[in-house]
Amino acid sequence: MKKLTILPPILLVLLVFVRFLMSDEQKQFTEESNVSTITLSIVGDIMCHSPQYEFAQVGEDSFDFNPVFRMIKGKLSESDFTFGNLETVTAGKNAKYSGYPNFNTPAQLLDALREAGFDLLTSANNHSLDRGESGILKTIEEMKARHIKYNGTFTNQSDRDSVRIFNIKGISIAFLAYSYGTNGNTFPKGKSYLLNLIDFDLIKKDIEKAKSQKPDLVLIHYHFGDEYQREPNLFQKEVVAKSIAMGADIIIGGHPHVLQPFQFLKSTNGNLDSVFIAYSLGNFISNQRKRYTDAGGILTLEIKKNTLDNKTRISKVKFTPTWVFKGRTAAKNEFVIVPSITAQNDNSILQYLKHKDLKKLEQSITDSKSILTKYNTTISFN
Repeated sequence: MKKLTILPPILLVLLVFVRFLMSDEQKQFTEESNVSTITLSIVGDIMCHSPQYEFAQVGEDSFDFNPVFRMIKGKLSESDFTFGNLETVTAGKNAKYSGYPNFNTPAQLLDALREAGFDLLTSANNHSLDRGESGILKTIEEMKARHIKYNGTFTNQSDRDSVRIFNIKGISIAFLAYSYGTNGNTFPKGKSYLLNLIDFDLIKKDIEKAKSQKPDLVLIHYHFGDEYQREPNLFQKEVVAKSIAMGADIIIGGHPHVLQPFQFLKSTNGNLDSVFIAYSLGNFISNQRKRYTDAGGILTLEIKKNTLDNKTRISKVKFTPTWVFKGRTAAKNEFVIVPSITAQNDNSILQYLKHKDLKKLEQSITDSKSILTKYNTTISFN
């Protein structure tokens, strides 16, 4: 007969507690190992008025836009995928560089955007046809040469019909983009494929085609709304409602040149429980200097996918407010995108800010928080 070993009560309690901790840690490890996490960073309108390329000029036909992004490059590059709205064309010197109202920008802007960490540029907006068909084709050519993905403008019908779905660390996202109009610029006959316009029948077909390839999420970028208005208009709300019904998961807006609120609305046909909407991300870079137009930011969505049940969710909404400095630095006259909150303690830029500049920067932080949270969305500002 085997001898039984009787453990003291306190030792039994300790063993049970250790076993509980181990099982809890194992459960946590199992949960973490079955979850894919990515960060998606999105910015607003990337514009280039004539003072911007004049400040960037370093030679007869040589431009350096890298200093514009030097203070936010690290923030953009740390995300797994970054995109914004390119609201100009790069049609080349022979097409004459110009700012508002018909934009054409040196292609070196694209070098700086790529260096800053941009993976995709959406180009469906009211300035897409500022240099006609040749402007669209040349801009796409310049983006492809720099390995920047493009969306919203296309080279031919086949290109337009090809859904952009990118697999980002195990999470696949379909990207669609549409504009409300073209500022009166007309399409060449039979070439409406050059630019996506907001057409509900077209959008429905595109979403259905995207969903047939079973992406985890469908993201739509719309160029819509009223300029300089800090709330969405009825058309924006209609577009958003119809897009949700069609199955959109994330909706990003541009064109108003000012920030508009963020919002979660119940999903009816998408992969998320709630659809995330940013009605307008405002200006990321421009020469517009009035209050609200001189500020924008970097929206960062943390997205998680459980690989056991393939459920995807937005786990965090973060926003880095930015403000555009225009003035003299040690080097020259410059435009610099400033991360507003951290810049308040950064002497590398503070030394160049006049008192009125600092007041504008501080005001822009207050404005951003007030506007973006108007619909009670929880946002982490940094």
